Amino acid sequence: MTEDQSAPVTGSTISVLLADDHSLMRESFHALLDATPGFAPVGEARTGAEAVQLARLHQPDVVLMDVRMPELDGIEATRQICSDAATASVRVLMLTTFDLDEYVYAALQAGASGFLVKDTTATDLLVGIRVVASGEALLAPRITRRLISAFAQQPRPQAGTAIGLNAITEREREVLVLIASGLSNTEIAASLYVALGTVKTHIGRLLGKLGARDRAQLVIIAYEAGLVRPQGRTAPEAASRRS
Repeated sequence: MTEDQSAPVTGSTISVLLADDHSLMRESFHALLDATPGFAPVGEARTGAEAVQLARLHQPDVVLMDVRMPELDGIEATRQICSDAATASVRVLMLTTFDLDEYVYAALQAGASGFLVKDTTATDLLVGIRVVASGEALLAPRITRRLISAFAQQPRPQAGTAIGLNAITEREREVLVLIASGLSNTEIAASLYVALGTVKTHIGRLLGKLGARDRAQLVIIAYEAGLVRPQGRTAPEAASRRS
């Protein structure tokens, strides 16, 4: 999580749907949310199919979604929730066993707004839910860098082929590359010698032009367009170093 993503949602109760095939895990999360002011557990799903059904029924602010579940896994459930107009406003926060689960990249592609490890502290879990409910992405810069490195060997389209990428300005492209390279907003501002507010404005325009839900999807778009390589180098830079 970046320093720009820690502000809690205020003035309303955050409704949360719990999706996990382990009853003890669901009960623990339910008890925590039920005992914490500002949160309301609205349902429990044992499978991905149930998560999709209950998301449509309850329209929660956030679905706390396990990756591995029977019938329909968390990734496909996330894809169905995020692609359905009826649940387009529902945010999904994935739960993983490790901090770089093999399915994290696929979860972000499916529309998840971020992820947490299952052994996270109660405080971090609540903060994470607030972050996602506020419309931000729970994706720390260090995790962004590791995701890029972990999937760097997979074949991707050539740079510039992402939908809408030709509509962004050169400065917006620079910001997009820096986001995908794992820099926080503050680090981007320092790198480009601009104000933090200017960076946020560029990110807002990128979200609109590229049709992205949040920062996590900007990372996916930049990566799939071939704009980043391991160690955060852009595609042209990587090519020049090989020549």
